[in-house]
Amino acid sequence: MDTSQQSIPKDGLAGLKENFKYDFMAGFFVFLLALPLSLGIAKAGEFPPAMGVLTAMIGGLLVAFFAGSSLTIKGPAAGLITIVAGCVMEFGGGIEGWRMALGVMVVAGFLQVVIGFLKAGSLSDFFPHSAVHGMLAAIGLIIISKQAHIMLGIDPADLKGMNPVALYAALPKSLMNPNWPIAVVGLISLALMLIMPKIKNPLAKKIPAPMLVLLIAIPATIFFDYKTTQGAHALVQIGDFWGVLGFNADFSGIGTVTFWKYVVMFLVIGSLESCLTVKAIDNMDPWKRQSHFNKDLIAVGAGNTLAAVLGGSPAISEVARSSANIGFGARTRWANFFHGFFLFISMLLMIPIIEMIPNAALAAMLVFVGWRLAHPHEFFKTYKIGSEQLTIFVVTIAVTVATDLLMGVASGILVKFLFHIVNGAKLSNLFSARYELKEENDKYYLTIRDSAIFSNLIGFKKVFNQFKPGKEVVIDFQNANLVDHTFMEFLDHFEDEYTRGGGVIDVRGFERFEPFSSHPLSGRKVRKG
Repeated sequence: MDTSQQSIPKDGLAGLKENFKYDFMAGFFVFLLALPLSLGIAKAGEFPPAMGVLTAMIGGLLVAFFAGSSLTIKGPAAGLITIVAGCVMEFGGGIEGWRMALGVMVVAGFLQVVIGFLKAGSLSDFFPHSAVHGMLAAIGLIIISKQAHIMLGIDPADLKGMNPVALYAALPKSLMNPNWPIAVVGLISLALMLIMPKIKNPLAKKIPAPMLVLLIAIPATIFFDYKTTQGAHALVQIGDFWGVLGFNADFSGIGTVTFWKYVVMFLVIGSLESCLTVKAIDNMDPWKRQSHFNKDLIAVGAGNTLAAVLGGSPAISEVARSSANIGFGARTRWANFFHGFFLFISMLLMIPIIEMIPNAALAAMLVFVGWRLAHPHEFFKTYKIGSEQLTIFVVTIAVTVATDLLMGVASGILVKFLFHIVNGAKLSNLFSARYELKEENDKYYLTIRDSAIFSNLIGFKKVFNQFKPGKEVVIDFQNANLVDHTFMEFLDHFEDEYTRGGGVIDVRGFERFEPFSSHPLSGRKVRKG
């Protein structure tokens, strides 16, 4: 029998008892993955490395109980590295920059809670997929631009003040002049990260690649005697983790434009990434449970507020660890809790071992993450959906790398609007969902008028949410003139969900349309003549 047809795992204490062995083991394996990644992500964001672990601990031990999703793992994410690092550096860097950035994050976390209560989780639908994917690819390129140097043993102090373009320009010099005792460990670590996912052996697949990297990298640091032969930048430094915890946020920058610019960036990009991850993990859930986006946003916002007060980096529902959680057999939110519990134990008992981790190994993991985000396949996949999607994708990447994430996403959205206007969308219809809905003889008849696009999708979703399960729904595009890729993906997902619940979907009128590519979910407009 298909898993989705079996009884849904219980939640709460009953779920702990019912699914303990599954969630305990999944949580342990995710912990092995999360520990090095949390350290690396925090360090790449100019935060003390252990503050990434603090965030993941809060995401597991506390946020798990209030989250609106069952299988997502909450913790620091590579997608926020560029914002975090930019914020710290614009406030002067170092301890002072870290504390002032925490003040920004406290405000952003509180506002996440507010917009969650205002039911703004659905606003993620407003962002076109090509712009979002372009943003993620740009983040990948920015991560690689700095972490590749660190992987080769270059002192981060030598890279200070360099933007991504300058960092890429300096990469040939670093490749020709690596610090070999460090670079060997970094390159072997990167090779393992690239090779491990390709191994088909079921037992090997159960070993998280980052943990295998550490099992090789830590003995290598002992062999090369990093503590005496290399600078302080070679190894992770934890220091007095428990002594540092306390009220660390500094709000002295609250009257500046920089403060509020980063509040907006954390709020928009963090909330968007988190909601998109929840949506993606819902599609992977073997039991096809539907998450409560607004509840999840409230929980993540509350966790971010607490983490920032204590010194931690910002968290989201993180896609790589969440998908691994499902792969390791997790059934309920208890897996997220156990992942946080094991991180807590590690910070109690394992700090001396953690301080033997080479930063080159963490950098290699982040280079791998960046490679996955900006993989050439992403460009090809976007092009297959349509050349206009590739244009939006590339523009978003270029502007993001040259400026910042907010400007990059805004530019992608602007280009998307321009394409829609050129293809016949009316200015008055850009944000207005136009339709006619009737219910006759136990059937719904929905007639779509004018344009059905990303910017008016929220209005259409309210209509689709009115359909009671088990009915027949006729969706007629006879009076529409433009349907974009974002709406097509939504329609495909809705049809899958509604028919699974016993309903029937009848889509009519697309024979009048000309698709922008051969992709089944590409945008389309009415044929001329």
